[in-house]
Amino acid sequence: MSEHVPDLTDHGAVTGPIQVTAPQLTPAPRVARIWRDRAVRVVRGDAPPTISLGTRTGGDEAVSQRQARAVIDLALRVGEAMLSTGASASDCVATVLRLVDAYGIRSAHVDITFTSISVSIHRGLHEDPLSVMRVVPGRSLDYTRLEGVQRLVDDVVESARGEHVLDVDAARRRLMNVLSAPHPYRRWVVTLGAACMGVGIVMLFGAGPVIWLLAALSATVVDRVQRLLYRAGVAAFFTQAISAAVPALIALLLFWGEQQGGLSLPGVTYPSLVVISGIVILLAGLGLLGATQDALDGYYVTAGARGLEVVLMTLGIAVGVAVVMAVANGLGVSMEVGDALARGSNPFTNGVGAVLVALGFCLTTYAGLRTILLSTLTAISAWLVFTSAGLLGLDGVGASALAAAPVGALAYAVHRRLRVPELAVATASIVPLLPGLAVYRAINLILLDNPAVVGIAVLAFVTALSTGLALAAGLSVGGYLARRRFGLDRAALRARRRSRGRQA
Repeated sequence: MSEHVPDLTDHGAVTGPIQVTAPQLTPAPRVARIWRDRAVRVVRGDAPPTISLGTRTGGDEAVSQRQARAVIDLALRVGEAMLSTGASASDCVATVLRLVDAYGIRSAHVDITFTSISVSIHRGLHEDPLSVMRVVPGRSLDYTRLEGVQRLVDDVVESARGEHVLDVDAARRRLMNVLSAPHPYRRWVVTLGAACMGVGIVMLFGAGPVIWLLAALSATVVDRVQRLLYRAGVAAFFTQAISAAVPALIALLLFWGEQQGGLSLPGVTYPSLVVISGIVILLAGLGLLGATQDALDGYYVTAGARGLEVVLMTLGIAVGVAVVMAVANGLGVSMEVGDALARGSNPFTNGVGAVLVALGFCLTTYAGLRTILLSTLTAISAWLVFTSAGLLGLDGVGASALAAAPVGALAYAVHRRLRVPELAVATASIVPLLPGLAVYRAINLILLDNPAVVGIAVLAFVTALSTGLALAAGLSVGGYLARRRFGLDRAALRARRRSRGRQA
């Protein structure tokens, strides 16, 4: 090709057009360029990043200031109530996102720590954003209130699918009614639940009626002592230590009576079972499962705080039992647990024990009647799986994980179908599998002051910790499989997105 261009002389005059010919590509440079382009396509990515960083631009410009404030206030109150009643961080985030999404807000962000919850709404470039935080005043397992809050959110979401969503002010009034309603049981019923837990735990070890009564008495005293110490404002660590000392003192009296001769009670073979039942009851009220679930879901700050609380409260139990054991050693009374002590082999007695433990835990956490029924049935299933795994040769840790997996799946299934708290069913069902015996043995070995058994004591503590983690991991795996089967909504996917592996 060619074109005419002016030719400028030294004097700036145009003498006439000249011909300029474009260079022609030789075959060699053309082939090189083709192969270079192909190599670039092989190496260079052609899809956007998996995680979008700072590129989301959607806002809620159509939402009025008053509506945004009302929704964010309701969402904060719901999140605070769920955290206070024992819900995990991911469940709380998912519930809050479902709630604000039902009211037409798509740009909400929820951030949770151990003691606070924050909700932010971005209303576009030309509207002021909203960000509000509420402090969680305290934590107490209350599954009746948790069920009521979850049912309210479900009703709001269902109404949003129809013609008119439930009014925000009406939803707030209903939430206040749920949170201010009296407990479904009187306090003596809660104490009776603690006694049922104590009886059920010792039944799992094949104990007789006398130990049943002593375990019930111990659990009753522990429940009343904890309530008095709470009213007196005693720190939780010392409350745990004093509460753990109560069953240890009862066991000390039993051991002392055996050594004195003629003062022992008939049918009392293992007095240390009273201590073990007290340890399990105190462990059941801790947040080990919640801490592990938060860690698995990617909420590491909350998981770290909850994990530290669990460690501190467990140390309180160890201190209380250790002090009583030290007194016993000073008096020349041995409180050593027998090597032959293990969970019983009578299927009927074990099944009744598992039911009593689940029933008692549900009563102490104010669970509803449907939750109690489902928890007892699931607890029997978990115990059968645990026993079968033991017969197949699995150790306690592996059997615990295997037994917890179907519990996690069933808990989520009944939550989706029957709208009962997933956490209540799951926790109540695995309380019989908590490692009270391993904790007691570890404390006893440490107080022997024998360097030869230090390794055994450490192994006992590791076994107890591994069992707790195995139970939590089994629940998580079972819940994950159930969620894959039933499907997750958009809010749940956003809440659990941070638990995924590394992406780019």
